[in-house]
Amino acid sequence: MNFITQFPLGQYVDGDKSWLRIIDSRLKLILISFFLISPIWAGSFWRIALVLSLILITFLSFLPLRVWWRSFLLLIFLSVFVGILTLLASSSITPLAAPLRDPDELNIILQNNDNWNFIELPIRKIGFLNIRPLKISHEAFELGIKTSTLLFTVVHSVNLILLTTLKEDLVWAMSWYLKPLRKVGLPIDKWLFQLLLALRFIPLVQEEFQNIFKAFSVRSINFRNLGFKKSVSVVIDMTERLFLNILLRVEQGADALAAKNYFDVRISKFKILETPKILSLIVNTLSILFICLAIFLRKQYGAL
Repeated sequence: MNFITQFPLGQYVDGDKSWLRIIDSRLKLILISFFLISPIWAGSFWRIALVLSLILITFLSFLPLRVWWRSFLLLIFLSVFVGILTLLASSSITPLAAPLRDPDELNIILQNNDNWNFIELPIRKIGFLNIRPLKISHEAFELGIKTSTLLFTVVHSVNLILLTTLKEDLVWAMSWYLKPLRKVGLPIDKWLFQLLLALRFIPLVQEEFQNIFKAFSVRSINFRNLGFKKSVSVVIDMTERLFLNILLRVEQGADALAAKNYFDVRISKFKILETPKILSLIVNTLSILFICLAIFLRKQYGAL
């Protein structure tokens, strides 16, 4: 199975069938920063709204379905799994330090018939198994929602930008925002060039993972005959080989750069000047309006 083509995570996919490609890279940086920063100190309602907006943008982006549906479903299942795991792990946990509370709070709750827990499952007996009671509080339920939505928002928003934007354009956009720091004497071009190398290194990591997976499947290892200790040893050896191959790629890239006595790093040459079209002006204007509206909604409804 080719992971690079089946799961293009963090890779640019060439094409012209999506309006996300038309948006200016500088506006894309603002959008991705909004999706990464706005969940901080936000409530569950806002986090769920971000997930729904990302899903809506994905389906209306006109990207080919074969490009994103596998990684999208994988991320959905992973987010739900992490959310359920967090919910179960944090249930029935009492805080170590409780704040000062009203002495009559218990009487008030009993009078109002309020329940502290969100879900209460009594003891169940299935055959010879006794399932212990489970109490899931409102705090544990909110924590599970926040964890799963944060994972989906961070990964999927970044993946959408990288799928539809050249890495050189993203680096140029960051250099445009960091241009005033050049006057201070900071080596902005070198730092951004290192970022560009890191972004280009993502497909190499996926390629090495694919090679290890193929080598693992070709050998047809039977873990039942190996036992637990030998199975763990095989997995550790394969993981070690994966990191050794990745570090070897890093060393080869560093040697190739060090072989050049002079290396000119100019981020400004990454930007290709194009005449603005009417469609691009419309899409960029709508993007600016969307950013302003999103910031306003975050201020009004995104608080805890």
